[in-house]
This record gives sequence, structure tokens and C-alpha cells, in this order.
Amino acid sequence: MNIEKAKKKLDVVINKGRVHFYKPFQIAEILTKHRIGYLRDLSDLESYRNASRKWRDEVSKILVGRSSTSSARYQDNIFDENACPPEAIVALGEYNKSNDGEIEAYIYKMFEAKVSSIGAILASVRSSTPETFDLSRVVALFESKKGLKRSIDKVYEITVYALFSTIVRAIQLEVNLCVKQTDPEILKEFGDFLEKVIGLKNGQITLSIPAHLFRLGSTNAADRGLDMIANFGPAIQVKHLTLDADAIADICDGIDANRIVIVCKDAERSSIEMMVNQLAMNERLQGIVTFDDLLRWYRVCLSKAFRDKLGTTLLQDFIREFTEEFPSSDGLIGFVESRGYHRIKMTSNWVVDVD
Repeated sequence: MNIEKAKKKLDVVINKGRVHFYKPFQIAEILTKHRIGYLRDLSDLESYRNASRKWRDEVSKILVGRSSTSSARYQDNIFDENACPPEAIVALGEYNKSNDGEIEAYIYKMFEAKVSSIGAILASVRSSTPETFDLSRVVALFESKKGLKRSIDKVYEITVYALFSTIVRAIQLEVNLCVKQTDPEILKEFGDFLEKVIGLKNGQITLSIPAHLFRLGSTNAADRGLDMIANFGPAIQVKHLTLDADAIADICDGIDANRIVIVCKDAERSSIEMMVNQLAMNERLQGIVTFDDLLRWYRVCLSKAFRDKLGTTLLQDFIREFTEEFPSSDGLIGFVESRGYHRIKMTSNWVVDVD
């Protein structure tokens, strides 16, 4: 494979990737090991298939503060024919070694471009007040900016989590537990269970606890995983993509919860309702929340009447979740300088525009 075709393969991986850049990092580190002589034969996939995950994770912990938690199968498809197969990596490796790490520098400059775009959005959000914050604009920026659209689902998750948790705290929602079984022998034998697992102490049979929402994980391998759970019952699934009957079935069958809330685009609501009816899953679907619902509830929280009680907290939660979810450029400059990438003069085919 020639270098032009290999670059197209690499760009497919970069353009399909999300902002955490796990797969491009993995390719860059394979090329690095080859350039310094640690890897000799890039056509031998088994010599780096598994080891390259460790190399990638070492870099990702520096640059994005976390490592991939996707399934091994998903991680491994980086070497598939429709991604960057060994023959493409061979061509990239030969060029990269002959040009002092230019492709490595290209990959990390592409990461810098994505991080720059995110940084600009975050700066805009941080400078917002309850009076000026515009959720529609934030979503539109992710949908329109090159390289960020693949991460829009995380923006939806942040949007939902910040809103739902703000409202739950504001209304001081509580969860009440009650032991209805009064058999003294059972209560005596399982007293330690009630204390350690349930939280009932010294013979208590009732307990009130604050309601909480919990946002789960950061896996990117599939868009059918559970996004949030609540200690007051429902499991919450946030979807921004079109759902078919199989996807709806997977959501309901794959989540071990009696009640499910689906958050989706407005255009998807009717099709989801129809599919849920066809699949006879009405009893498990507690409700469907659309993006229009989210915008309306955000407007209420940020309105003059409620911004002191809700708006300020909502914006703080949104900024916190956004900052924790998306990488910054904090460790990038030092990393680039330690590798010497800043000294590499990029040729025309490998130039990257960084905002």
C-alpha cells in the first residue's frame, strides 16, 4: 500500500474517532515504537496488537486523563480493513521513520485541533451566566464543528444529567424505604444485612435518603449502554441517533430495571412510541423526554423567576460535567515538546490547521 492510501486509512480512524482519540493515539504509539527500533516488522500484527493498547493508555492518561474502557473487540477493530490494517501501518511506519516522526506529529496535532475547538466552546460556556447561557448554541457548535460531531452524545448526556440532578435537588426529593416484614426471627437473623446493605440500624424499619442520579461510565464502543441510574427507580438512556426496533429491544432487554426513561430527539419520539407498542414494552417504558422538553426545562431554570434557585446550580453542574468529560490541552504542550514534535517541519500533505 502506498503512503497516499495509508494516509486515507489513518484519516478515517481520526475522523471517526471521538475527542479522546484513543485509536489515533494507538497508531501513533505503534509508529513511535517502530521509529525508535522497538518494533521491527510492522506487518507482524501480533507483535503489537495487545502491547499497543498499553502504549496508548500510557499516553491517554497524560493527555486526556483516562484510558479506554471499551470492549477488547471494539478496541481491536482498529486493525480491520475498513480502519487501519497492518499493510497501512507498514506504509505509515516507513514514511514516519524516514521523516523523523512526521506522522506521529500529525496525529497529535490533529488531537490539538479537536481540543482547541472544545476549549473554545468551554470558554464560551464558562463565560455564560444564567441570563446568557444558550444550550441550543452549544449543541449546534458540536454538530457543526469538524471533528466534534461524533461526541455530541456526550453533550446530550451532560445536558440531561445536569438538568435532572438540579431539579431533583431543588425539589428535595427523598426516597423512603420501609421493612414490611415484621417477623422478629427474620429481622434478628438478618439484622447485620439490614445494617450493612440497606442502612437500617438498631432495629430501624424505615429510612429516608436523598434522591440522587448517577451518571455511568465513559465507554464509547457502542451507543446502547446505560447512561444514568437513579436511586429512586428509573434507568435513563440518552439517545441522539435514530433508533430501530432492534435498538429499542436492546435497550429494554439489556437494562435490568423495571422502569426506563428514554431521552431522544423530537423527531424520534413517534417512531419510538410505535416500536415500543409493537414490542409490547410499554410496561417498562416510564416516559420519553425529547430535546424540546430539555430546552423548555432549561429555559424555566434559567428564567428570572428561578435562576437564583435553579439556574446558577444548573450552569455550575453543566460546566463541571463538561470539564470532566472532555480533554483539555493541559498536558499536551509538555508532551509534544518532550517528543520533539514541535521541531518537525510538516510537509504539505500533513499540515493541520489548529484553531
